[in-house]
Amino acid sequence: MQERSLAALSADTGRRPVELIWVAIATVAILAFIFEGRRRYHLSVRSSSRGGRGITCQRVVFAELEGGSSSSQVWSEVNQSTTSHPAMEPPKTARRDQLLAIQAEAQAVWDRQKLFEVDAPLGDVDGGECLPPRFYGNFPYPYMNGLLHLGHAFTVSKVEFATAYHRLCGKKALFPFAFHCTGMPIKACADKLAREIKEFGNPPVFRQEEDKQSENVTPETVNGHVPADAKKEKGEDRLDTAKFRTKKSKAAAKTGSAKYQWNIMETLGLKAEDIAKFQDPYHWLTFFPPLAKDDLRAFGTGADWRRSFITTNMNPYYDSFVRWHLSTLKAKGKVVKDKRYAIYSPKDGQPCADHDRASGEGVQPQEYTLIKMKVNPPFTGKLAALEGKNVYLAAATLRPETMYGQTNAWVLPDGDYGAFEINDDDVFVITKRAAMNLAFQGGSKVPGKPNCLLELKGKDLIGVALSSPLSVNPVIYALPMLTILTDKGTGIVTSVPSDAPDDYAALMDLKNKPALREKLGVEDKWVLPFEVVPIINIPEFGDMSAVKVCQDLKIKSQNDKDKLAEAKRLTYLKGFLEGTMLVGEHKGTKVQDAKPLLRKMLVANGQAVMYSEPEKQVISRSDDECVVALTDQWYLTYGESEWKALTEKCLAKMNLYHEETRNMFGHTMSWLNQWACSRSFGLGTQLPWDEEFLIESLSDSTIYMAYYAVAHILQGGDMYGKPDERPVKPEQLTHEVWDYIFLGGKVPQTDIDSELLKRMKREFEYWYPFDLRVSGKDLVQNHLTFCAYNHTAMFGEDKWPRAFRCNGHLMLNSEKMSKSTGNFLTLREAIQKYSADATRFALADAGDTMDDANFVGETANAAILRLTKEICWIQEVLDAENLRTGKIESFADKVFENEINIAVELTAENYNNLMFREVLKSGFFDFQSARDEYRSTCGAAGMHKDLIRRFIEVQTLLLAPICPHYAEHVWSKLLKKDGCAIVAGWPAASRPDYTLQKANAYLRDTIVDLRKTILKPPKKQGKKGGAPAPAPTFTEGHIFVAERYLEWQEHCLRVLAAHFDAASKAFAEDAKVIAGLMKTPLSQIGDVKAVMRQCMSFVRFKKEEAIKAGPQVLDLKLPFSEVNLLTENAEFIKRSLQLEKVELFVHSSSDDEAIARVRSDEAASRARTAKPGNPVGIFL
Repeated sequence: MQERSLAALSADTGRRPVELIWVAIATVAILAFIFEGRRRYHLSVRSSSRGGRGITCQRVVFAELEGGSSSSQVWSEVNQSTTSHPAMEPPKTARRDQLLAIQAEAQAVWDRQKLFEVDAPLGDVDGGECLPPRFYGNFPYPYMNGLLHLGHAFTVSKVEFATAYHRLCGKKALFPFAFHCTGMPIKACADKLAREIKEFGNPPVFRQEEDKQSENVTPETVNGHVPADAKKEKGEDRLDTAKFRTKKSKAAAKTGSAKYQWNIMETLGLKAEDIAKFQDPYHWLTFFPPLAKDDLRAFGTGADWRRSFITTNMNPYYDSFVRWHLSTLKAKGKVVKDKRYAIYSPKDGQPCADHDRASGEGVQPQEYTLIKMKVNPPFTGKLAALEGKNVYLAAATLRPETMYGQTNAWVLPDGDYGAFEINDDDVFVITKRAAMNLAFQGGSKVPGKPNCLLELKGKDLIGVALSSPLSVNPVIYALPMLTILTDKGTGIVTSVPSDAPDDYAALMDLKNKPALREKLGVEDKWVLPFEVVPIINIPEFGDMSAVKVCQDLKIKSQNDKDKLAEAKRLTYLKGFLEGTMLVGEHKGTKVQDAKPLLRKMLVANGQAVMYSEPEKQVISRSDDECVVALTDQWYLTYGESEWKALTEKCLAKMNLYHEETRNMFGHTMSWLNQWACSRSFGLGTQLPWDEEFLIESLSDSTIYMAYYAVAHILQGGDMYGKPDERPVKPEQLTHEVWDYIFLGGKVPQTDIDSELLKRMKREFEYWYPFDLRVSGKDLVQNHLTFCAYNHTAMFGEDKWPRAFRCNGHLMLNSEKMSKSTGNFLTLREAIQKYSADATRFALADAGDTMDDANFVGETANAAILRLTKEICWIQEVLDAENLRTGKIESFADKVFENEINIAVELTAENYNNLMFREVLKSGFFDFQSARDEYRSTCGAAGMHKDLIRRFIEVQTLLLAPICPHYAEHVWSKLLKKDGCAIVAGWPAASRPDYTLQKANAYLRDTIVDLRKTILKPPKKQGKKGGAPAPAPTFTEGHIFVAERYLEWQEHCLRVLAAHFDAASKAFAEDAKVIAGLMKTPLSQIGDVKAVMRQCMSFVRFKKEEAIKAGPQVLDLKLPFSEVNLLTENAEFIKRSLQLEKVELFVHSSSDDEAIARVRSDEAASRARTAKPGNPVGIFL
């Protein structure tokens, strides 16, 4: 076997010798354990007493499970490694395992010292004394119907990093965490599981054909329904089949391809004997919250777990708080009982709020006017069965003011319709879906149960004669249209070709194409006599806007879908805002004023009814398609003018971090109105004044951030709030007690200890208002806006929230997270795969904007490598004996010291702005580059010991909020510091010298330019094609610098600086620059055109330079001496250019004597081209 030296192996592998030794030792250690048959072990590095390295094998406990917890016992087997035999553990995980070992050790230290448990200071909080600074951040408590996933962790990380930063800065920093269990999701899952066990047995044996059907569900369908995502007018929307690709609902994406609830539970790793327990919804509450807590602790979350709680009446303390909250709102007139349209689940028999939905979150009721188009007798065909009844084709429209211009009605020939009994007198011909909605709005003899008298196809309605309200035509006919959507409106569409481009194009097709009429069975008399009726004048489009825009866009038929979409975009909004009525009793009135008047008149005259349906399809957690129902229930009066004004004031004062977030709040405030706050069943808290109802899940979750202040006192650290042996019983928490704690009420008459009351009040007064709430942007439209509303109703302005920070969703490796595709990671899996710190590192790098972020597995793997290699480097450099000591006085030392100060300042700024990717850039990546540059610059002289140690300390602290376990290890084990890194204090730093930073950048750029000069290919010798001249051997070098520009160049630079926008890195057009130059003394110099040509050549060069490098290139003079800087660093320049034996000189470009030394006219000419910041190098 060939022997190879360690140096040769190092060269081949790209690893340092010390790394190769370490890998060899680790490999031997792993192999040694293969034959012991033990459970999985992990390798970790420790410092020996002699500063070397030893090997330690220790089993890593993933999470410290709560003793005796049934959930932990069940989960213990789920949480095993994919393999239990060390022989199957790939050696490449040693670095990850090292971080896991460091993680477990650090968390044990934090737990012993209770570092995250913080209380308000003793004394009277509002007594005026100086209180220690504090920071209070929180996160919308996650719903406990499963494990936390990486998307949760991404949003959690934002507030976790922010809280850790403020804790490091010496503030009392509070991050409490609770778990949401209110509402329908858990109850729906439990009920579904119970139904499956009842039907299929325990364990269930599902029918094979149903399993196959579940496999055939296309990726974007939801329970067989295709979502209609185009919001369009009055049901005349046209079908574009290319637009509707099948798509999974949000719930389907989370549960994967599993059809049954039992299967979903199996994907969580649960055993059959345990799954059956989940038929009881309260079992979910005892199982998942402890697991979530375990995972968050393993993640290194700095939460005060004493303040943790679950919602619902299972926690009597929080239940009392919620009852007080809603009672207070009712006393202030913020809760009323009324009939309102609401998204409603027929299966559940109650309104379906956002968090009760499997899909369709944020969807609101869309209100239409249902035009009653009466069928004229005699009834023929299938309609003959309805003879003697008042039969109407009922068309849903958003534009009742256009009914004057009706020329016909449209039906879908192959569409399914029915004749539904609305009341004792009327029958509506509409789709079954529309009838179901109408049945819950009083449009059925039996509420909620549509009665279909006759099933029809659209072709059965073609040619039916109709009398339609307001139409100038006494009789119109039902005609076929092939592109009607039956999942919007009623499937019956009014036709107004004067103002609807789709209607005009379809009508013209029938009028102009006899073959089409024959094919569709349309008689001439139903079409040809009917002409377009002008009804509205729109500026720019005249009296028949649809005709004008179709002609302008050259629309030939109803198949020109893109052009028709553009036609509607051009006319609909303009018609509403600027149109004027030409007919009817409101002739001369603006359309936007006439619309509500005409709608009201039609309804009052019995010619129309109001009708609502969901804007898009909504599926409940009970797997039920929702409708819009007119419900009599309790509502929060969001949108009420005075309350709305207060909330807008609150939002205006808050830091929302992104303008997009502010715009989203503005939009939500514009439409948000009364909100149903009660439901009939589910999990939660009963309405205190009407216990028939429960408080819905978005209404019991708006001010619980205040409850965190007292949760630990009331519950004693038990998240379930078991009152046994607690000093305060739930029944003692009267409204007067809560008023005293939170609202500054008078001292209550109670047997609760007075000091305990004062302590709870002191906790709230100290911690409130909260400083930051971080959430996904999808909660702006409900929870976050509700949070702002409720704070303004319950508390004074001094207790209003200070900041909301919203983020986008998280993708995994540039793809949407989805269990069905396997592109999914729970938080627990991520920690097992990468370690907590590498996961946190990759989450910080994932993104900070409102756009969707991206967790990249390679980033996490790279973090493992970077962190473990940094640990090795730190140990090596701390053990090194060749570091320089003494004064810090060289240019390289000063630059590096300055880079440390800059890193401290920039990283603090980035932490304060919650820009954590930028934190990694300034506090780690750029900082490491500065370290590497310093090492290179020092060369043989070596780095300064004190500076390197300071770098290690500072980098450790800058990274501590993001990688706290790594920081703790370096701080205590390597630096041998007392105390914990995460509370060591933000590193002190002097004010950065940005001039020095510029000087260093100048030096680096100069070396690059000089290297290009040296490496310039030599001229070829002799004839064309001859051999190149041999590479020259340089003996001396001359660098020429210019202390200032020529006078005419200075004029150019002043003008350029005045016309440069640094933010956009853009200049004004050349005409403005030339005009500026003409105002300078340059316009007085001889041949102006020649002068301008010379100037513009220089101007173009400097513009390109400024756009690339920034506005500093337009400065007339550098803020440092180029001569002194280059002279001081001559040895470094020579070493960088590998010209150590060359004698190097630095001169001013105005030094004629020095220029004479370059020996040629060409070189002398080049020497004089030097400009400030752009020296010229000449090597001889």
